[in-house]
Amino acid sequence: MRTRPQVCQALLFALALQTGVCYGIKWLALSKTPAALALNQTQHCKQLEGLVSAQVQLCRSNLELMHTIVHAAREAMKACRRAFADMRWNCSSIELAPNYLLDLERGTRESAFVYALSAAAISHAIARACTSGDLPGCSCGPVPGEPPGPGNRWGGCADNLSYGLLMGAKFSDAPMKVKKTGSQANKLMRLHNSEVGRQALRASLEMKCKCHGVSGSCSIRTCWKGLQELRDVATDLKTRYLSATKVVHRPMGTRKHLVPKDLDIRPVKDSELVYLQSSPDFCMKNEKVGSHGTQDRQCNKTSHGSDSCDLMCCGRGYNPYTDRVVERCHCKYHWCCYVTCRRCERTVERYVCK
Repeated sequence: MRTRPQVCQALLFALALQTGVCYGIKWLALSKTPAALALNQTQHCKQLEGLVSAQVQLCRSNLELMHTIVHAAREAMKACRRAFADMRWNCSSIELAPNYLLDLERGTRESAFVYALSAAAISHAIARACTSGDLPGCSCGPVPGEPPGPGNRWGGCADNLSYGLLMGAKFSDAPMKVKKTGSQANKLMRLHNSEVGRQALRASLEMKCKCHGVSGSCSIRTCWKGLQELRDVATDLKTRYLSATKVVHRPMGTRKHLVPKDLDIRPVKDSELVYLQSSPDFCMKNEKVGSHGTQDRQCNKTSHGSDSCDLMCCGRGYNPYTDRVVERCHCKYHWCCYVTCRRCERTVERYVCK
């Protein structure tokens, strides 16, 4: 006969399976990894928070990757908060990893974005680490087959996107391939959105060049393929978040697929983020639906966008307050070669939601 705590644990586990606990992004808890943890022995893998058993195994067999993956978790969190700083949902719940609220536990538009961004972040970090020589298992990316254009030549060290995508997908998709991690619909949604994140990363690969020539004439340019910054990828994914498609899990032929709920005559596009459950408006605090609310959030009185006091405060109004800002001013350049500045104070008026 099971004890009461055991019964409670069983009920919680059953509920987790129904709501689709987001094992796939619990690895973002690696952002809290202490700097003192060396990560140079396989037993360290068990000390890392938020990993499923398959990820622990990947850690043991790819120890050299773990510092890069920890860095990716930190960068993903920063990029998410930056991208949504002007929205009611400001991605603050990502910092609760691995114990998320329902805004990320369920198959929402917000979870779709976080899955896509985290998948992009891990591949981005690995690709860049190959370029900088931080990983022994990879080096610069391949030289493109097509010519770089008149006056240009291939050189430098390209970001190794192919290796980043390969190893990043192995790690970030591992939780979704475990049998008991939620419904099939949630798994498909999360795998799809993770791939959208990697697609956005592929699209960010661009030609970068450095000038050479007498007296800076730039008669010859050395070029390579490099990735844009993760914040730029996050901006792209935010655009896809705003136009994300609600889907349902329906039979098509002999198997079930995710199809648009309102336009199920077409398949889901590879480039679009998808979600299964609608989100709250995030106006009022309600932990039952994963909403932090916007009370005391700063708003922009002169804006007409999502950070405006009208939209951010959901029509509840706002309170003004004054803030003293200290900044550098009256800067002067001295030959050669330094700059001196004074410190100036000014008072600014700010606004927070009621």
